[in-house]
Amino acid sequence: MKKIIFITITLVALVSFKPAETATWTLDKSHSKLGFTITHMLVTDCEGWFKKFDATISSSKEDFSDATVEMTADAGSINTEDEGRDKHIRGVDFMDTYKFNTVSFKSKSFKKVSDNNYKVRGDFTLHGITKEIELDAMCRTGIHPKTKKPIAGFKISGTIKRTEFGIAIPVSSAILSDEIIIIANTEFDKN
Repeated sequence: MKKIIFITITLVALVSFKPAETATWTLDKSHSKLGFTITHMLVTDCEGWFKKFDATISSSKEDFSDATVEMTADAGSINTEDEGRDKHIRGVDFMDTYKFNTVSFKSKSFKKVSDNNYKVRGDFTLHGITKEIELDAMCRTGIHPKTKKPIAGFKISGTIKRTEFGIAIPVSSAILSDEIIIIANTEFDKN
């Protein structure tokens, strides 16, 4: 009799068990920007961004502690608000965007380090070279007043070295810093 009760309880538990659903979050492009900063001649921070990029986040936990993120950017959409410089950056001396037209990131881990702060590790591909990098992310969530759906904002930053990605290797760091700071301010809508 005890065995039958145990089996019945186990079956009821298994049937009623519902695994956590993975939610997908879509980038709100009109409220998002993917940019970078590089130092010119040791004195000026030159900023730029990608006009065309997309990203998605998937997570089964509300606090994003198990999230995965994927981002792609059109390298040819780089913009520094100087047409001549942009053309030079897109060319073979720098990013060679006709050959390497995509910049991408795919997370391997999304670790919560405090209330709204995360360390995100993943594969970053630039100029045809893929390296694992770590980014800092800060998240804020809310409810969109019009759609009444959950939204999430992520401020993301990290540093890469251009020479590790084969970009402008002959250019001295006194002219153009080796370090490039990645900065993203992004808003996502929960599907």
